Amino acid sequence: MTTTVRKHAATGALVGLALGDALGFPTEFNDVPSILAKCGPWREMELPTPAYVTDDTQMTLALGRGLRTAMDRGLLGPKRLERPVREEFVDWYQSPENNRAPGRTCLVACEKLKREGLPWQDASQIHSKGCGANMRVAPLGLISGLSDEQRAGAAQLQAALTHGHPTALAASDLTAHAVRLLAQGAEPTGLVGLLRSYAYENRTRYHERWLGDLWTRSQDPTPTHFISRGWDECLEVLERLQGALRSPSPETDPCLATGAGWIAEEALATGLLCFLLFVDEPVTALRRAACTSGDSDSIACLAGAFAGAYLGADAWPTEWADRIEYQGDLMALGALWDD
Repeated sequence: MTTTVRKHAATGALVGLALGDALGFPTEFNDVPSILAKCGPWREMELPTPAYVTDDTQMTLALGRGLRTAMDRGLLGPKRLERPVREEFVDWYQSPENNRAPGRTCLVACEKLKREGLPWQDASQIHSKGCGANMRVAPLGLISGLSDEQRAGAAQLQAALTHGHPTALAASDLTAHAVRLLAQGAEPTGLVGLLRSYAYENRTRYHERWLGDLWTRSQDPTPTHFISRGWDECLEVLERLQGALRSPSPETDPCLATGAGWIAEEALATGLLCFLLFVDEPVTALRRAACTSGDSDSIACLAGAFAGAYLGADAWPTEWADRIEYQGDLMALGALWDD
């Protein structure tokens, strides 16, 4: 009789995400020479004391709580998801703890989401593809029991509440799919190929049940034209990622290969690059992601989610995990989804 050792992928991913966020928080907006001058060698970077996180972790927790509420009420669908997640996003917007240099798109959209009776599609920032939508989507890759349609639709809807650009939707869908594959034990060496296949399969699929008439706010002639623009941009950056992995260069700033990460598809690709360069060294992956010239906290946050989903909760040093901000909230959601 064999026993299966459970890796607690949800706890690993959520804690990894927050650790990456905290490690990258002090280095965001700095170039690599400045980071090295401030922190010393990147392979020796230490978690700050106190280990504060940014809006990336705060909004991941908001989405997680919204999902928990929605699923407590029954089968996950668009209306059941939209209301509690919208409320959680507005609560985050109004919280005194929302003081971590949050993105403008989230602030503008959440101010509109506050308005009773305003359809969420009218709050969505249709021209924004900032990384704010996919830095928070990991929970949708960690919940078991969802169909592919539910996971994809929900990932795109949560993105669209703030970031309505088709690339923000596609990148969020891809990020959730990557987290799911890794949590299920997919081989990292084949991950980029699996993501490219997924992007091709979904390239012309507009999730109308989840997105409604969102596409009409754009200049696109059809919903298919709208969504395929997003998938095409994701496919282009996945190709760059594949090229970077063919001749890996761990000592080079990852942003030079796959982009600075301020926009959704680049945050996904650069976060993945950091994880894939150091699959068996999760802390090194976080340090590499935090020592980048781009959106360091979001890149490291995604790298941490990927590494934690793949390796589980034991990936992270106890001394780090025990002092991360919001540790109790992260562990509670992780335990719920690991069960």
